[in-house]
Amino acid sequence: MTQSNPQQVVSVNTAPTFVNGVNLDTLKGTVNAIQEDPGLGNCHFRATNQWVDGAHNRSTVTGFYGARQEIAHKQTFHMVADEPAILAGNDDGANPVEHLLHALASCLTTSMVAHAAVRGIEIQQIESELEGDIDLNGFLGLNSETPKGFTRIRANYRIKAAEEDIETIKSLASFSPVMNTLTSGVPVEISVTPK
Repeated sequence: MTQSNPQQVVSVNTAPTFVNGVNLDTLKGTVNAIQEDPGLGNCHFRATNQWVDGAHNRSTVTGFYGARQEIAHKQTFHMVADEPAILAGNDDGANPVEHLLHALASCLTTSMVAHAAVRGIEIQQIESELEGDIDLNGFLGLNSETPKGFTRIRANYRIKAAEEDIETIKSLASFSPVMNTLTSGVPVEISVTPK
């Protein structure tokens, strides 16, 4: 009588691999999926905005379109904007250009951290200070020759990592979508309809 040996299925639960707090298994899975099907990379991010009063308004973010599907965030995000008193606001929130500095800082940081993680570069700390120059003569319509937005932005980073990795980490900022949008420009279409 011949006995057959049943195949044993061994289940191995491996913990995800994290570098710099980034789940590399998830990130690499996303990268591989988009490499196999580039259309999965097409995304539409959205925000709605409601005027409150004066310069005070509030944006809401609930989800986005990516990987050919609607994806809801785990919670609704609210961002409040206002202007300081000197610009006739109540200072109830950061003003829009300060939000832009936040968007740039967070995108640069995320880009450096994630791309460093994929390369196996460990980062212990990142801090940054951003400052942008605006001449209000443009925004207030006092001089048509003066730009209405930032004319220069400075992002100063302090990074705790191996000294030999600092220049590489700095170069990874080039992957930032926000920085690329600012430096390359993007068409903005505005439509207005009666309510």
